Amino acid sequence: MEPLLDPGGVAAAIATLGDQLAAAMADQPYWALVGIRDGGTPLADALAEAVRGRTASPPLRGDVDITLYRDDLYSGLEKPVLGETSLDFEVNGCAIVLVDDVLFTGRTVRAALGEVWDFGRPKFIRLAVLVDRGHRELPIAADFTGITVPTQKRDRVVVDWGGRTVRVERRS
Repeated sequence: MEPLLDPGGVAAAIATLGDQLAAAMADQPYWALVGIRDGGTPLADALAEAVRGRTASPPLRGDVDITLYRDDLYSGLEKPVLGETSLDFEVNGCAIVLVDDVLFTGRTVRAALGEVWDFGRPKFIRLAVLVDRGHRELPIAADFTGITVPTQKRDRVVVDWGGRTVRVERRS
């Protein structure tokens, strides 16, 4: 299956996101990129590099593991694996950009918002995603988007960070 984005396309989408973030966060003295594990972590790292030197201050970096915040934790997950949440900065008053690789129903973002709020009250929270594939079930929208891809609800969008590609797997 041919990728939707090859490594050059992924790099271009990350550059687009970096430009959007640099413009929006240029005057923020205290802000952070918070990756949603697992797919948001490498994207947040790439975005931190993309905005380096382009904002009033460099972004802090954090990651959240939403396993315990999922609304389907007890309804079908075979054996949830807990990851690490790392928010080693003061969340209160911090301008936070949540980062994820694919935005689909919005449930992952809802869980991440809950976890961040358990650590404090941010100045605001924005959302950056590499791929917005539609089919929202909650009133959640990305503030910063690399690409928007029309999909069927049953499709699967796969971001391969090792090969730096994005593909859509069509399911019947």
